[in-house]
Amino acid sequence: MTEAILLVGGKGTRLRPLTVNTPKPMVPAAGVPFLTHQLARAKAAGVDHVVLATSYLAEVFEPHFGDGSSLGLSLEYVTEEEPLGTGGAIRNVASRLRSGPDDPVLVFNGDILTGLDIRALVATHDASGADVSLHLTRVEDPRAFGLVPTDPTGRVTAFLEKPQTPEEIVTDQINAGAYVFRRSVIDTIPTGRPVSVERETFPELLAAGAHLQGLVDSTYWLDLGTPQAFVRGSADLVLGHAPSPAVPGRCGDRLVLPTARVAPDAKLTGGTVVGAGAVVGEGARITGSTLHEGAVVEPGAVITDSLIGAGARIGARTVLTGAVIGDGAHVGEDNELREGIRVWCNTTLPPGAIRFSSDQ
Repeated sequence: MTEAILLVGGKGTRLRPLTVNTPKPMVPAAGVPFLTHQLARAKAAGVDHVVLATSYLAEVFEPHFGDGSSLGLSLEYVTEEEPLGTGGAIRNVASRLRSGPDDPVLVFNGDILTGLDIRALVATHDASGADVSLHLTRVEDPRAFGLVPTDPTGRVTAFLEKPQTPEEIVTDQINAGAYVFRRSVIDTIPTGRPVSVERETFPELLAAGAHLQGLVDSTYWLDLGTPQAFVRGSADLVLGHAPSPAVPGRCGDRLVLPTARVAPDAKLTGGTVVGAGAVVGEGARITGSTLHEGAVVEPGAVITDSLIGAGARIGARTVLTGAVIGDGAHVGEDNELREGIRVWCNTTLPPGAIRFSSDQ
């Protein structure tokens, strides 16, 4: 096993305003761009060549990772002029692959945090002789996902769209966003137009009699598509619940990067991350949250399960719960922002502008 494709072209619309200035795979999680964790895990599994399929804010990736040598990898970058979907993106980078026709090529979605045993997925692919192998995971409520039932040998029998009724839920197995392709199969994907592997490539391969194998792996798995999921994933990396060799420090209740400043009586718990150059004032309490580079939390603020963008400032005694504060925003003192609220980049919220009474 030598190479992989990482699909990192999505716009990350559901993560805005965090993705206004930064592509989703480059948003920091546990102190480093999320993509760093995926690349480090691929390297640990024996991958040495990775092609990044980029599109949105494509110019951000190469200046940060370069040729990949700092990670022990060889990295290449291919940019889509127009978004091509998952299948189109895979086909668009095929000319950069070095594998022979029957060799395995790993493919990862750039927004999945997982403890998948990558070597086991490749071993399953080789042992079964499959054309494509898929990582499958089980979820308690599969209604938001496409279902992937398999036979007793693990061979995929169908791809079912999101079920609408209890009768349609024939399995709790879903596509977990990591694949191994036989190299020659990638060349059968149409060129020059958007293609979805989930809705087009895989069902058509199955209908044509191709062998698609599923590996059900029940280790940690999280789709980082929403702010709530992203902050949870970052905290889980810090706490050690999600494995990654790229966390820049020991696992524990908090991760404070070297140039950050935290007041001695501030309390940081639940996998909180304080980014480079960030400042946490006296008496602040921060739980399960992430402060990006240069963010400032003033004295007495209480922040829970929230994401604070680069250079943002949170005023004294302000309370945030499940909030997303964009880069450069300023939330004045004595505000209370509750679950799901988002403050756009460079916005200023005056002191005491939003408060809730105790009976609300």
